[in-house]
Amino acid sequence: MLNSVKKFIFVLVALSPFLCEAQSFYAIRRPRNITVYGGTGIATYTGELVNPNQLSKVRYNIVVGAEYLFLPRFSVKADLTWFRIIGSDKYANDDRVERNLSFFSNNQELSVQGTVHLMKEPKQFYKRSRVNLYAFAGVGMLHMNPKTEYNGKKYALAPLETEGVNYSRFQMSLPYGFGLKIYLNPLHNIILEGGYRTTFTDYLDDISIRRYPKPADLKGGATSITAKLSDRRRERDPDYPTGSGVGVRGNPKNNDGYFLFNVKYQYYLPFEIGPSSEQNKFYKKKRRKR
Repeated sequence: MLNSVKKFIFVLVALSPFLCEAQSFYAIRRPRNITVYGGTGIATYTGELVNPNQLSKVRYNIVVGAEYLFLPRFSVKADLTWFRIIGSDKYANDDRVERNLSFFSNNQELSVQGTVHLMKEPKQFYKRSRVNLYAFAGVGMLHMNPKTEYNGKKYALAPLETEGVNYSRFQMSLPYGFGLKIYLNPLHNIILEGGYRTTFTDYLDDISIRRYPKPADLKGGATSITAKLSDRRRERDPDYPTGSGVGVRGNPKNNDGYFLFNVKYQYYLPFEIGPSSEQNKFYKKKRRKR
């Protein structure tokens, strides 16, 4: 017990300079141009398993990131986002219902984005505007993993090659959209942000080619699990005519994409970096005196 008390007192003493500075007058007015944030929101996608001009059923996402303000209106930020998307033909408003395909996917995206703010972010950050609109665009790396469920069991679709196509689960994305920063207190913002991701793949949902492949040409042959997940029309109707070239499976002309909307909590770290930082000016001043 005594040892625990001693350890607790030691930690308090060690942290006391930082705790005191955090509450000081100077700490609030120290220049800061680095922020960190985290948040959550919704995710949805566009592709073969969504009705035309609609988004899919909404699922969730979690995001963490950091932002560096290098000019009064310009910053660069890095986001790591985990999100889930789904799609199913049972929601189709046309004959795609007979196709009977579905998927879900837990994805990760790492992106770097440049942002342009409507209002200037002043050097004295605590004097910033109470509301500030911004636009962003960038580039990202996406890891996708489409799966489906069959007879109560979940299957990863990419390794099965249900269309006879070997595609990568790592793909590039182009995020772009708008956000709104809302002043909460001198050190914190609330952010509302929404953006679309253009991708270079048509396989977020594991569907692309127009005609069904020959079952015998798929991995494991015509009786394999690959063949069963490639063409699921007979699960609805055992008498449905199936086979290569019978019916439309996908649309290879349009790539898939996804939309993310987040609510983030943002915090200004207690330091500044860059050529205009106070620390950099101090070192330059010392060098000149020499």
